Amino acid sequence: MNSLGRRFGDWISLGAGVVVTFVLLVSLLVIQHLRHSWPFSLHHGLPVTMEEPAGRMATPTAAPEDTAHARGPVEFDPSRLDAMGVRTEPARFETVSKPIRAVATVVTDESRVSHVHTRVAGWIEELYVDTTGQRVRAGEPLAGIFSQELLSSQTEYLSALRAASSGPRSAVAEAARARLRVFGMTEAEILELEERREPMRLTTVVAPRSGVVFHRGISVGTAVDPATEIVTVADLSRVWVLAEVPEADIPEVSRGARARLEFPASGRAPFEARVEFLYPTLTERTRTLRVRFVVDNFDGALRPGLYGTAELDVGPRLVLTVPRDAVVDTGLEQHVFVAMDPGGFVPRTVELGVRLAQRVEVRGGLSEGEEVVSSGVFLVDSESRLRASGAGPAHAGHGGGQTPQPPTTTTSEHEGHRD
Repeated sequence: MNSLGRRFGDWISLGAGVVVTFVLLVSLLVIQHLRHSWPFSLHHGLPVTMEEPAGRMATPTAAPEDTAHARGPVEFDPSRLDAMGVRTEPARFETVSKPIRAVATVVTDESRVSHVHTRVAGWIEELYVDTTGQRVRAGEPLAGIFSQELLSSQTEYLSALRAASSGPRSAVAEAARARLRVFGMTEAEILELEERREPMRLTTVVAPRSGVVFHRGISVGTAVDPATEIVTVADLSRVWVLAEVPEADIPEVSRGARARLEFPASGRAPFEARVEFLYPTLTERTRTLRVRFVVDNFDGALRPGLYGTAELDVGPRLVLTVPRDAVVDTGLEQHVFVAMDPGGFVPRTVELGVRLAQRVEVRGGLSEGEEVVSSGVFLVDSESRLRASGAGPAHAGHGGGQTPQPPTTTTSEHEGHRD
């Protein structure tokens, strides 16, 4: 029994060895086949089709990037142009008057904003401005500040006045008085100090102009110094209106141009204004130019942040125009097809201007009276691109040009026999 088991194990070991040897042999044959190596290559003696010499793979020639947008002259049979739907129209001058519409926003007049600071270090002990948005008048008290430095300067000035009570003021008294003015005390406060002969504990900060409190950066007990902004006061009796003019319409706008402004949410009737300033840079996100108007706002109806519309009147102009359908816009450039010989058309790059309902202004690249394709532009453009790419004409009924023959493939099918 034991002998039979040993023989069975030997058979299994022998079978495993045969399987491993067979797998290794098959792997070797596959590798040699993939490498086309002797003597196991299945390609030996068979015809091999190739476009390039051995050792080099044929790769398609990449066309330049600009050939995708290239266009060339085309010719059609003149007698079939009507049947193909190709029609032309001359470029002509027209008087256009297209107003420019833009989004308008009310903003604060930057020249009427005041930031109030104190000139001495101290603490806010009294605050007369309770909330942001509160209206104040010029000279109205805003806050009372206690400053040890200012209190000491008042005491020194009063001492200098007492020392010179029997005669003219000394240079020391004049210097002390000038220091009080530097620290922010008004002339009225200094006169009151001279009359009372007693230093004032608090110094009052007053509003430099009439307007609305836009920002209040302090409260009672706040420690302040010259860098601390007490409040911001803005006069809204006159505001700015900023209109965002599209980039294409910038050449039509100039300083002094009239515009009709409308802000429905203000409850104010539409009114007219003139362009007061054109900003030197464009808004990158919207690609627009900000145009500024200065508008009176005595009733307060135009609140900063309010949106509306501005319609700028650029006035009538005599411009050269073509039909809008005659222009092919590739995204990189705009061109039209100009009629040359009967049935012949040549692409020409043009510079466009104002776009009207049915026509478009041409600022360069075209002259008055030149015939351009106004109908069937897609057909002519397709043919032009095919001609530029070297594919030959694609439509029947045209003149000129021959249909190219299909390329011939060269094969070395007898190479194996020569070997």
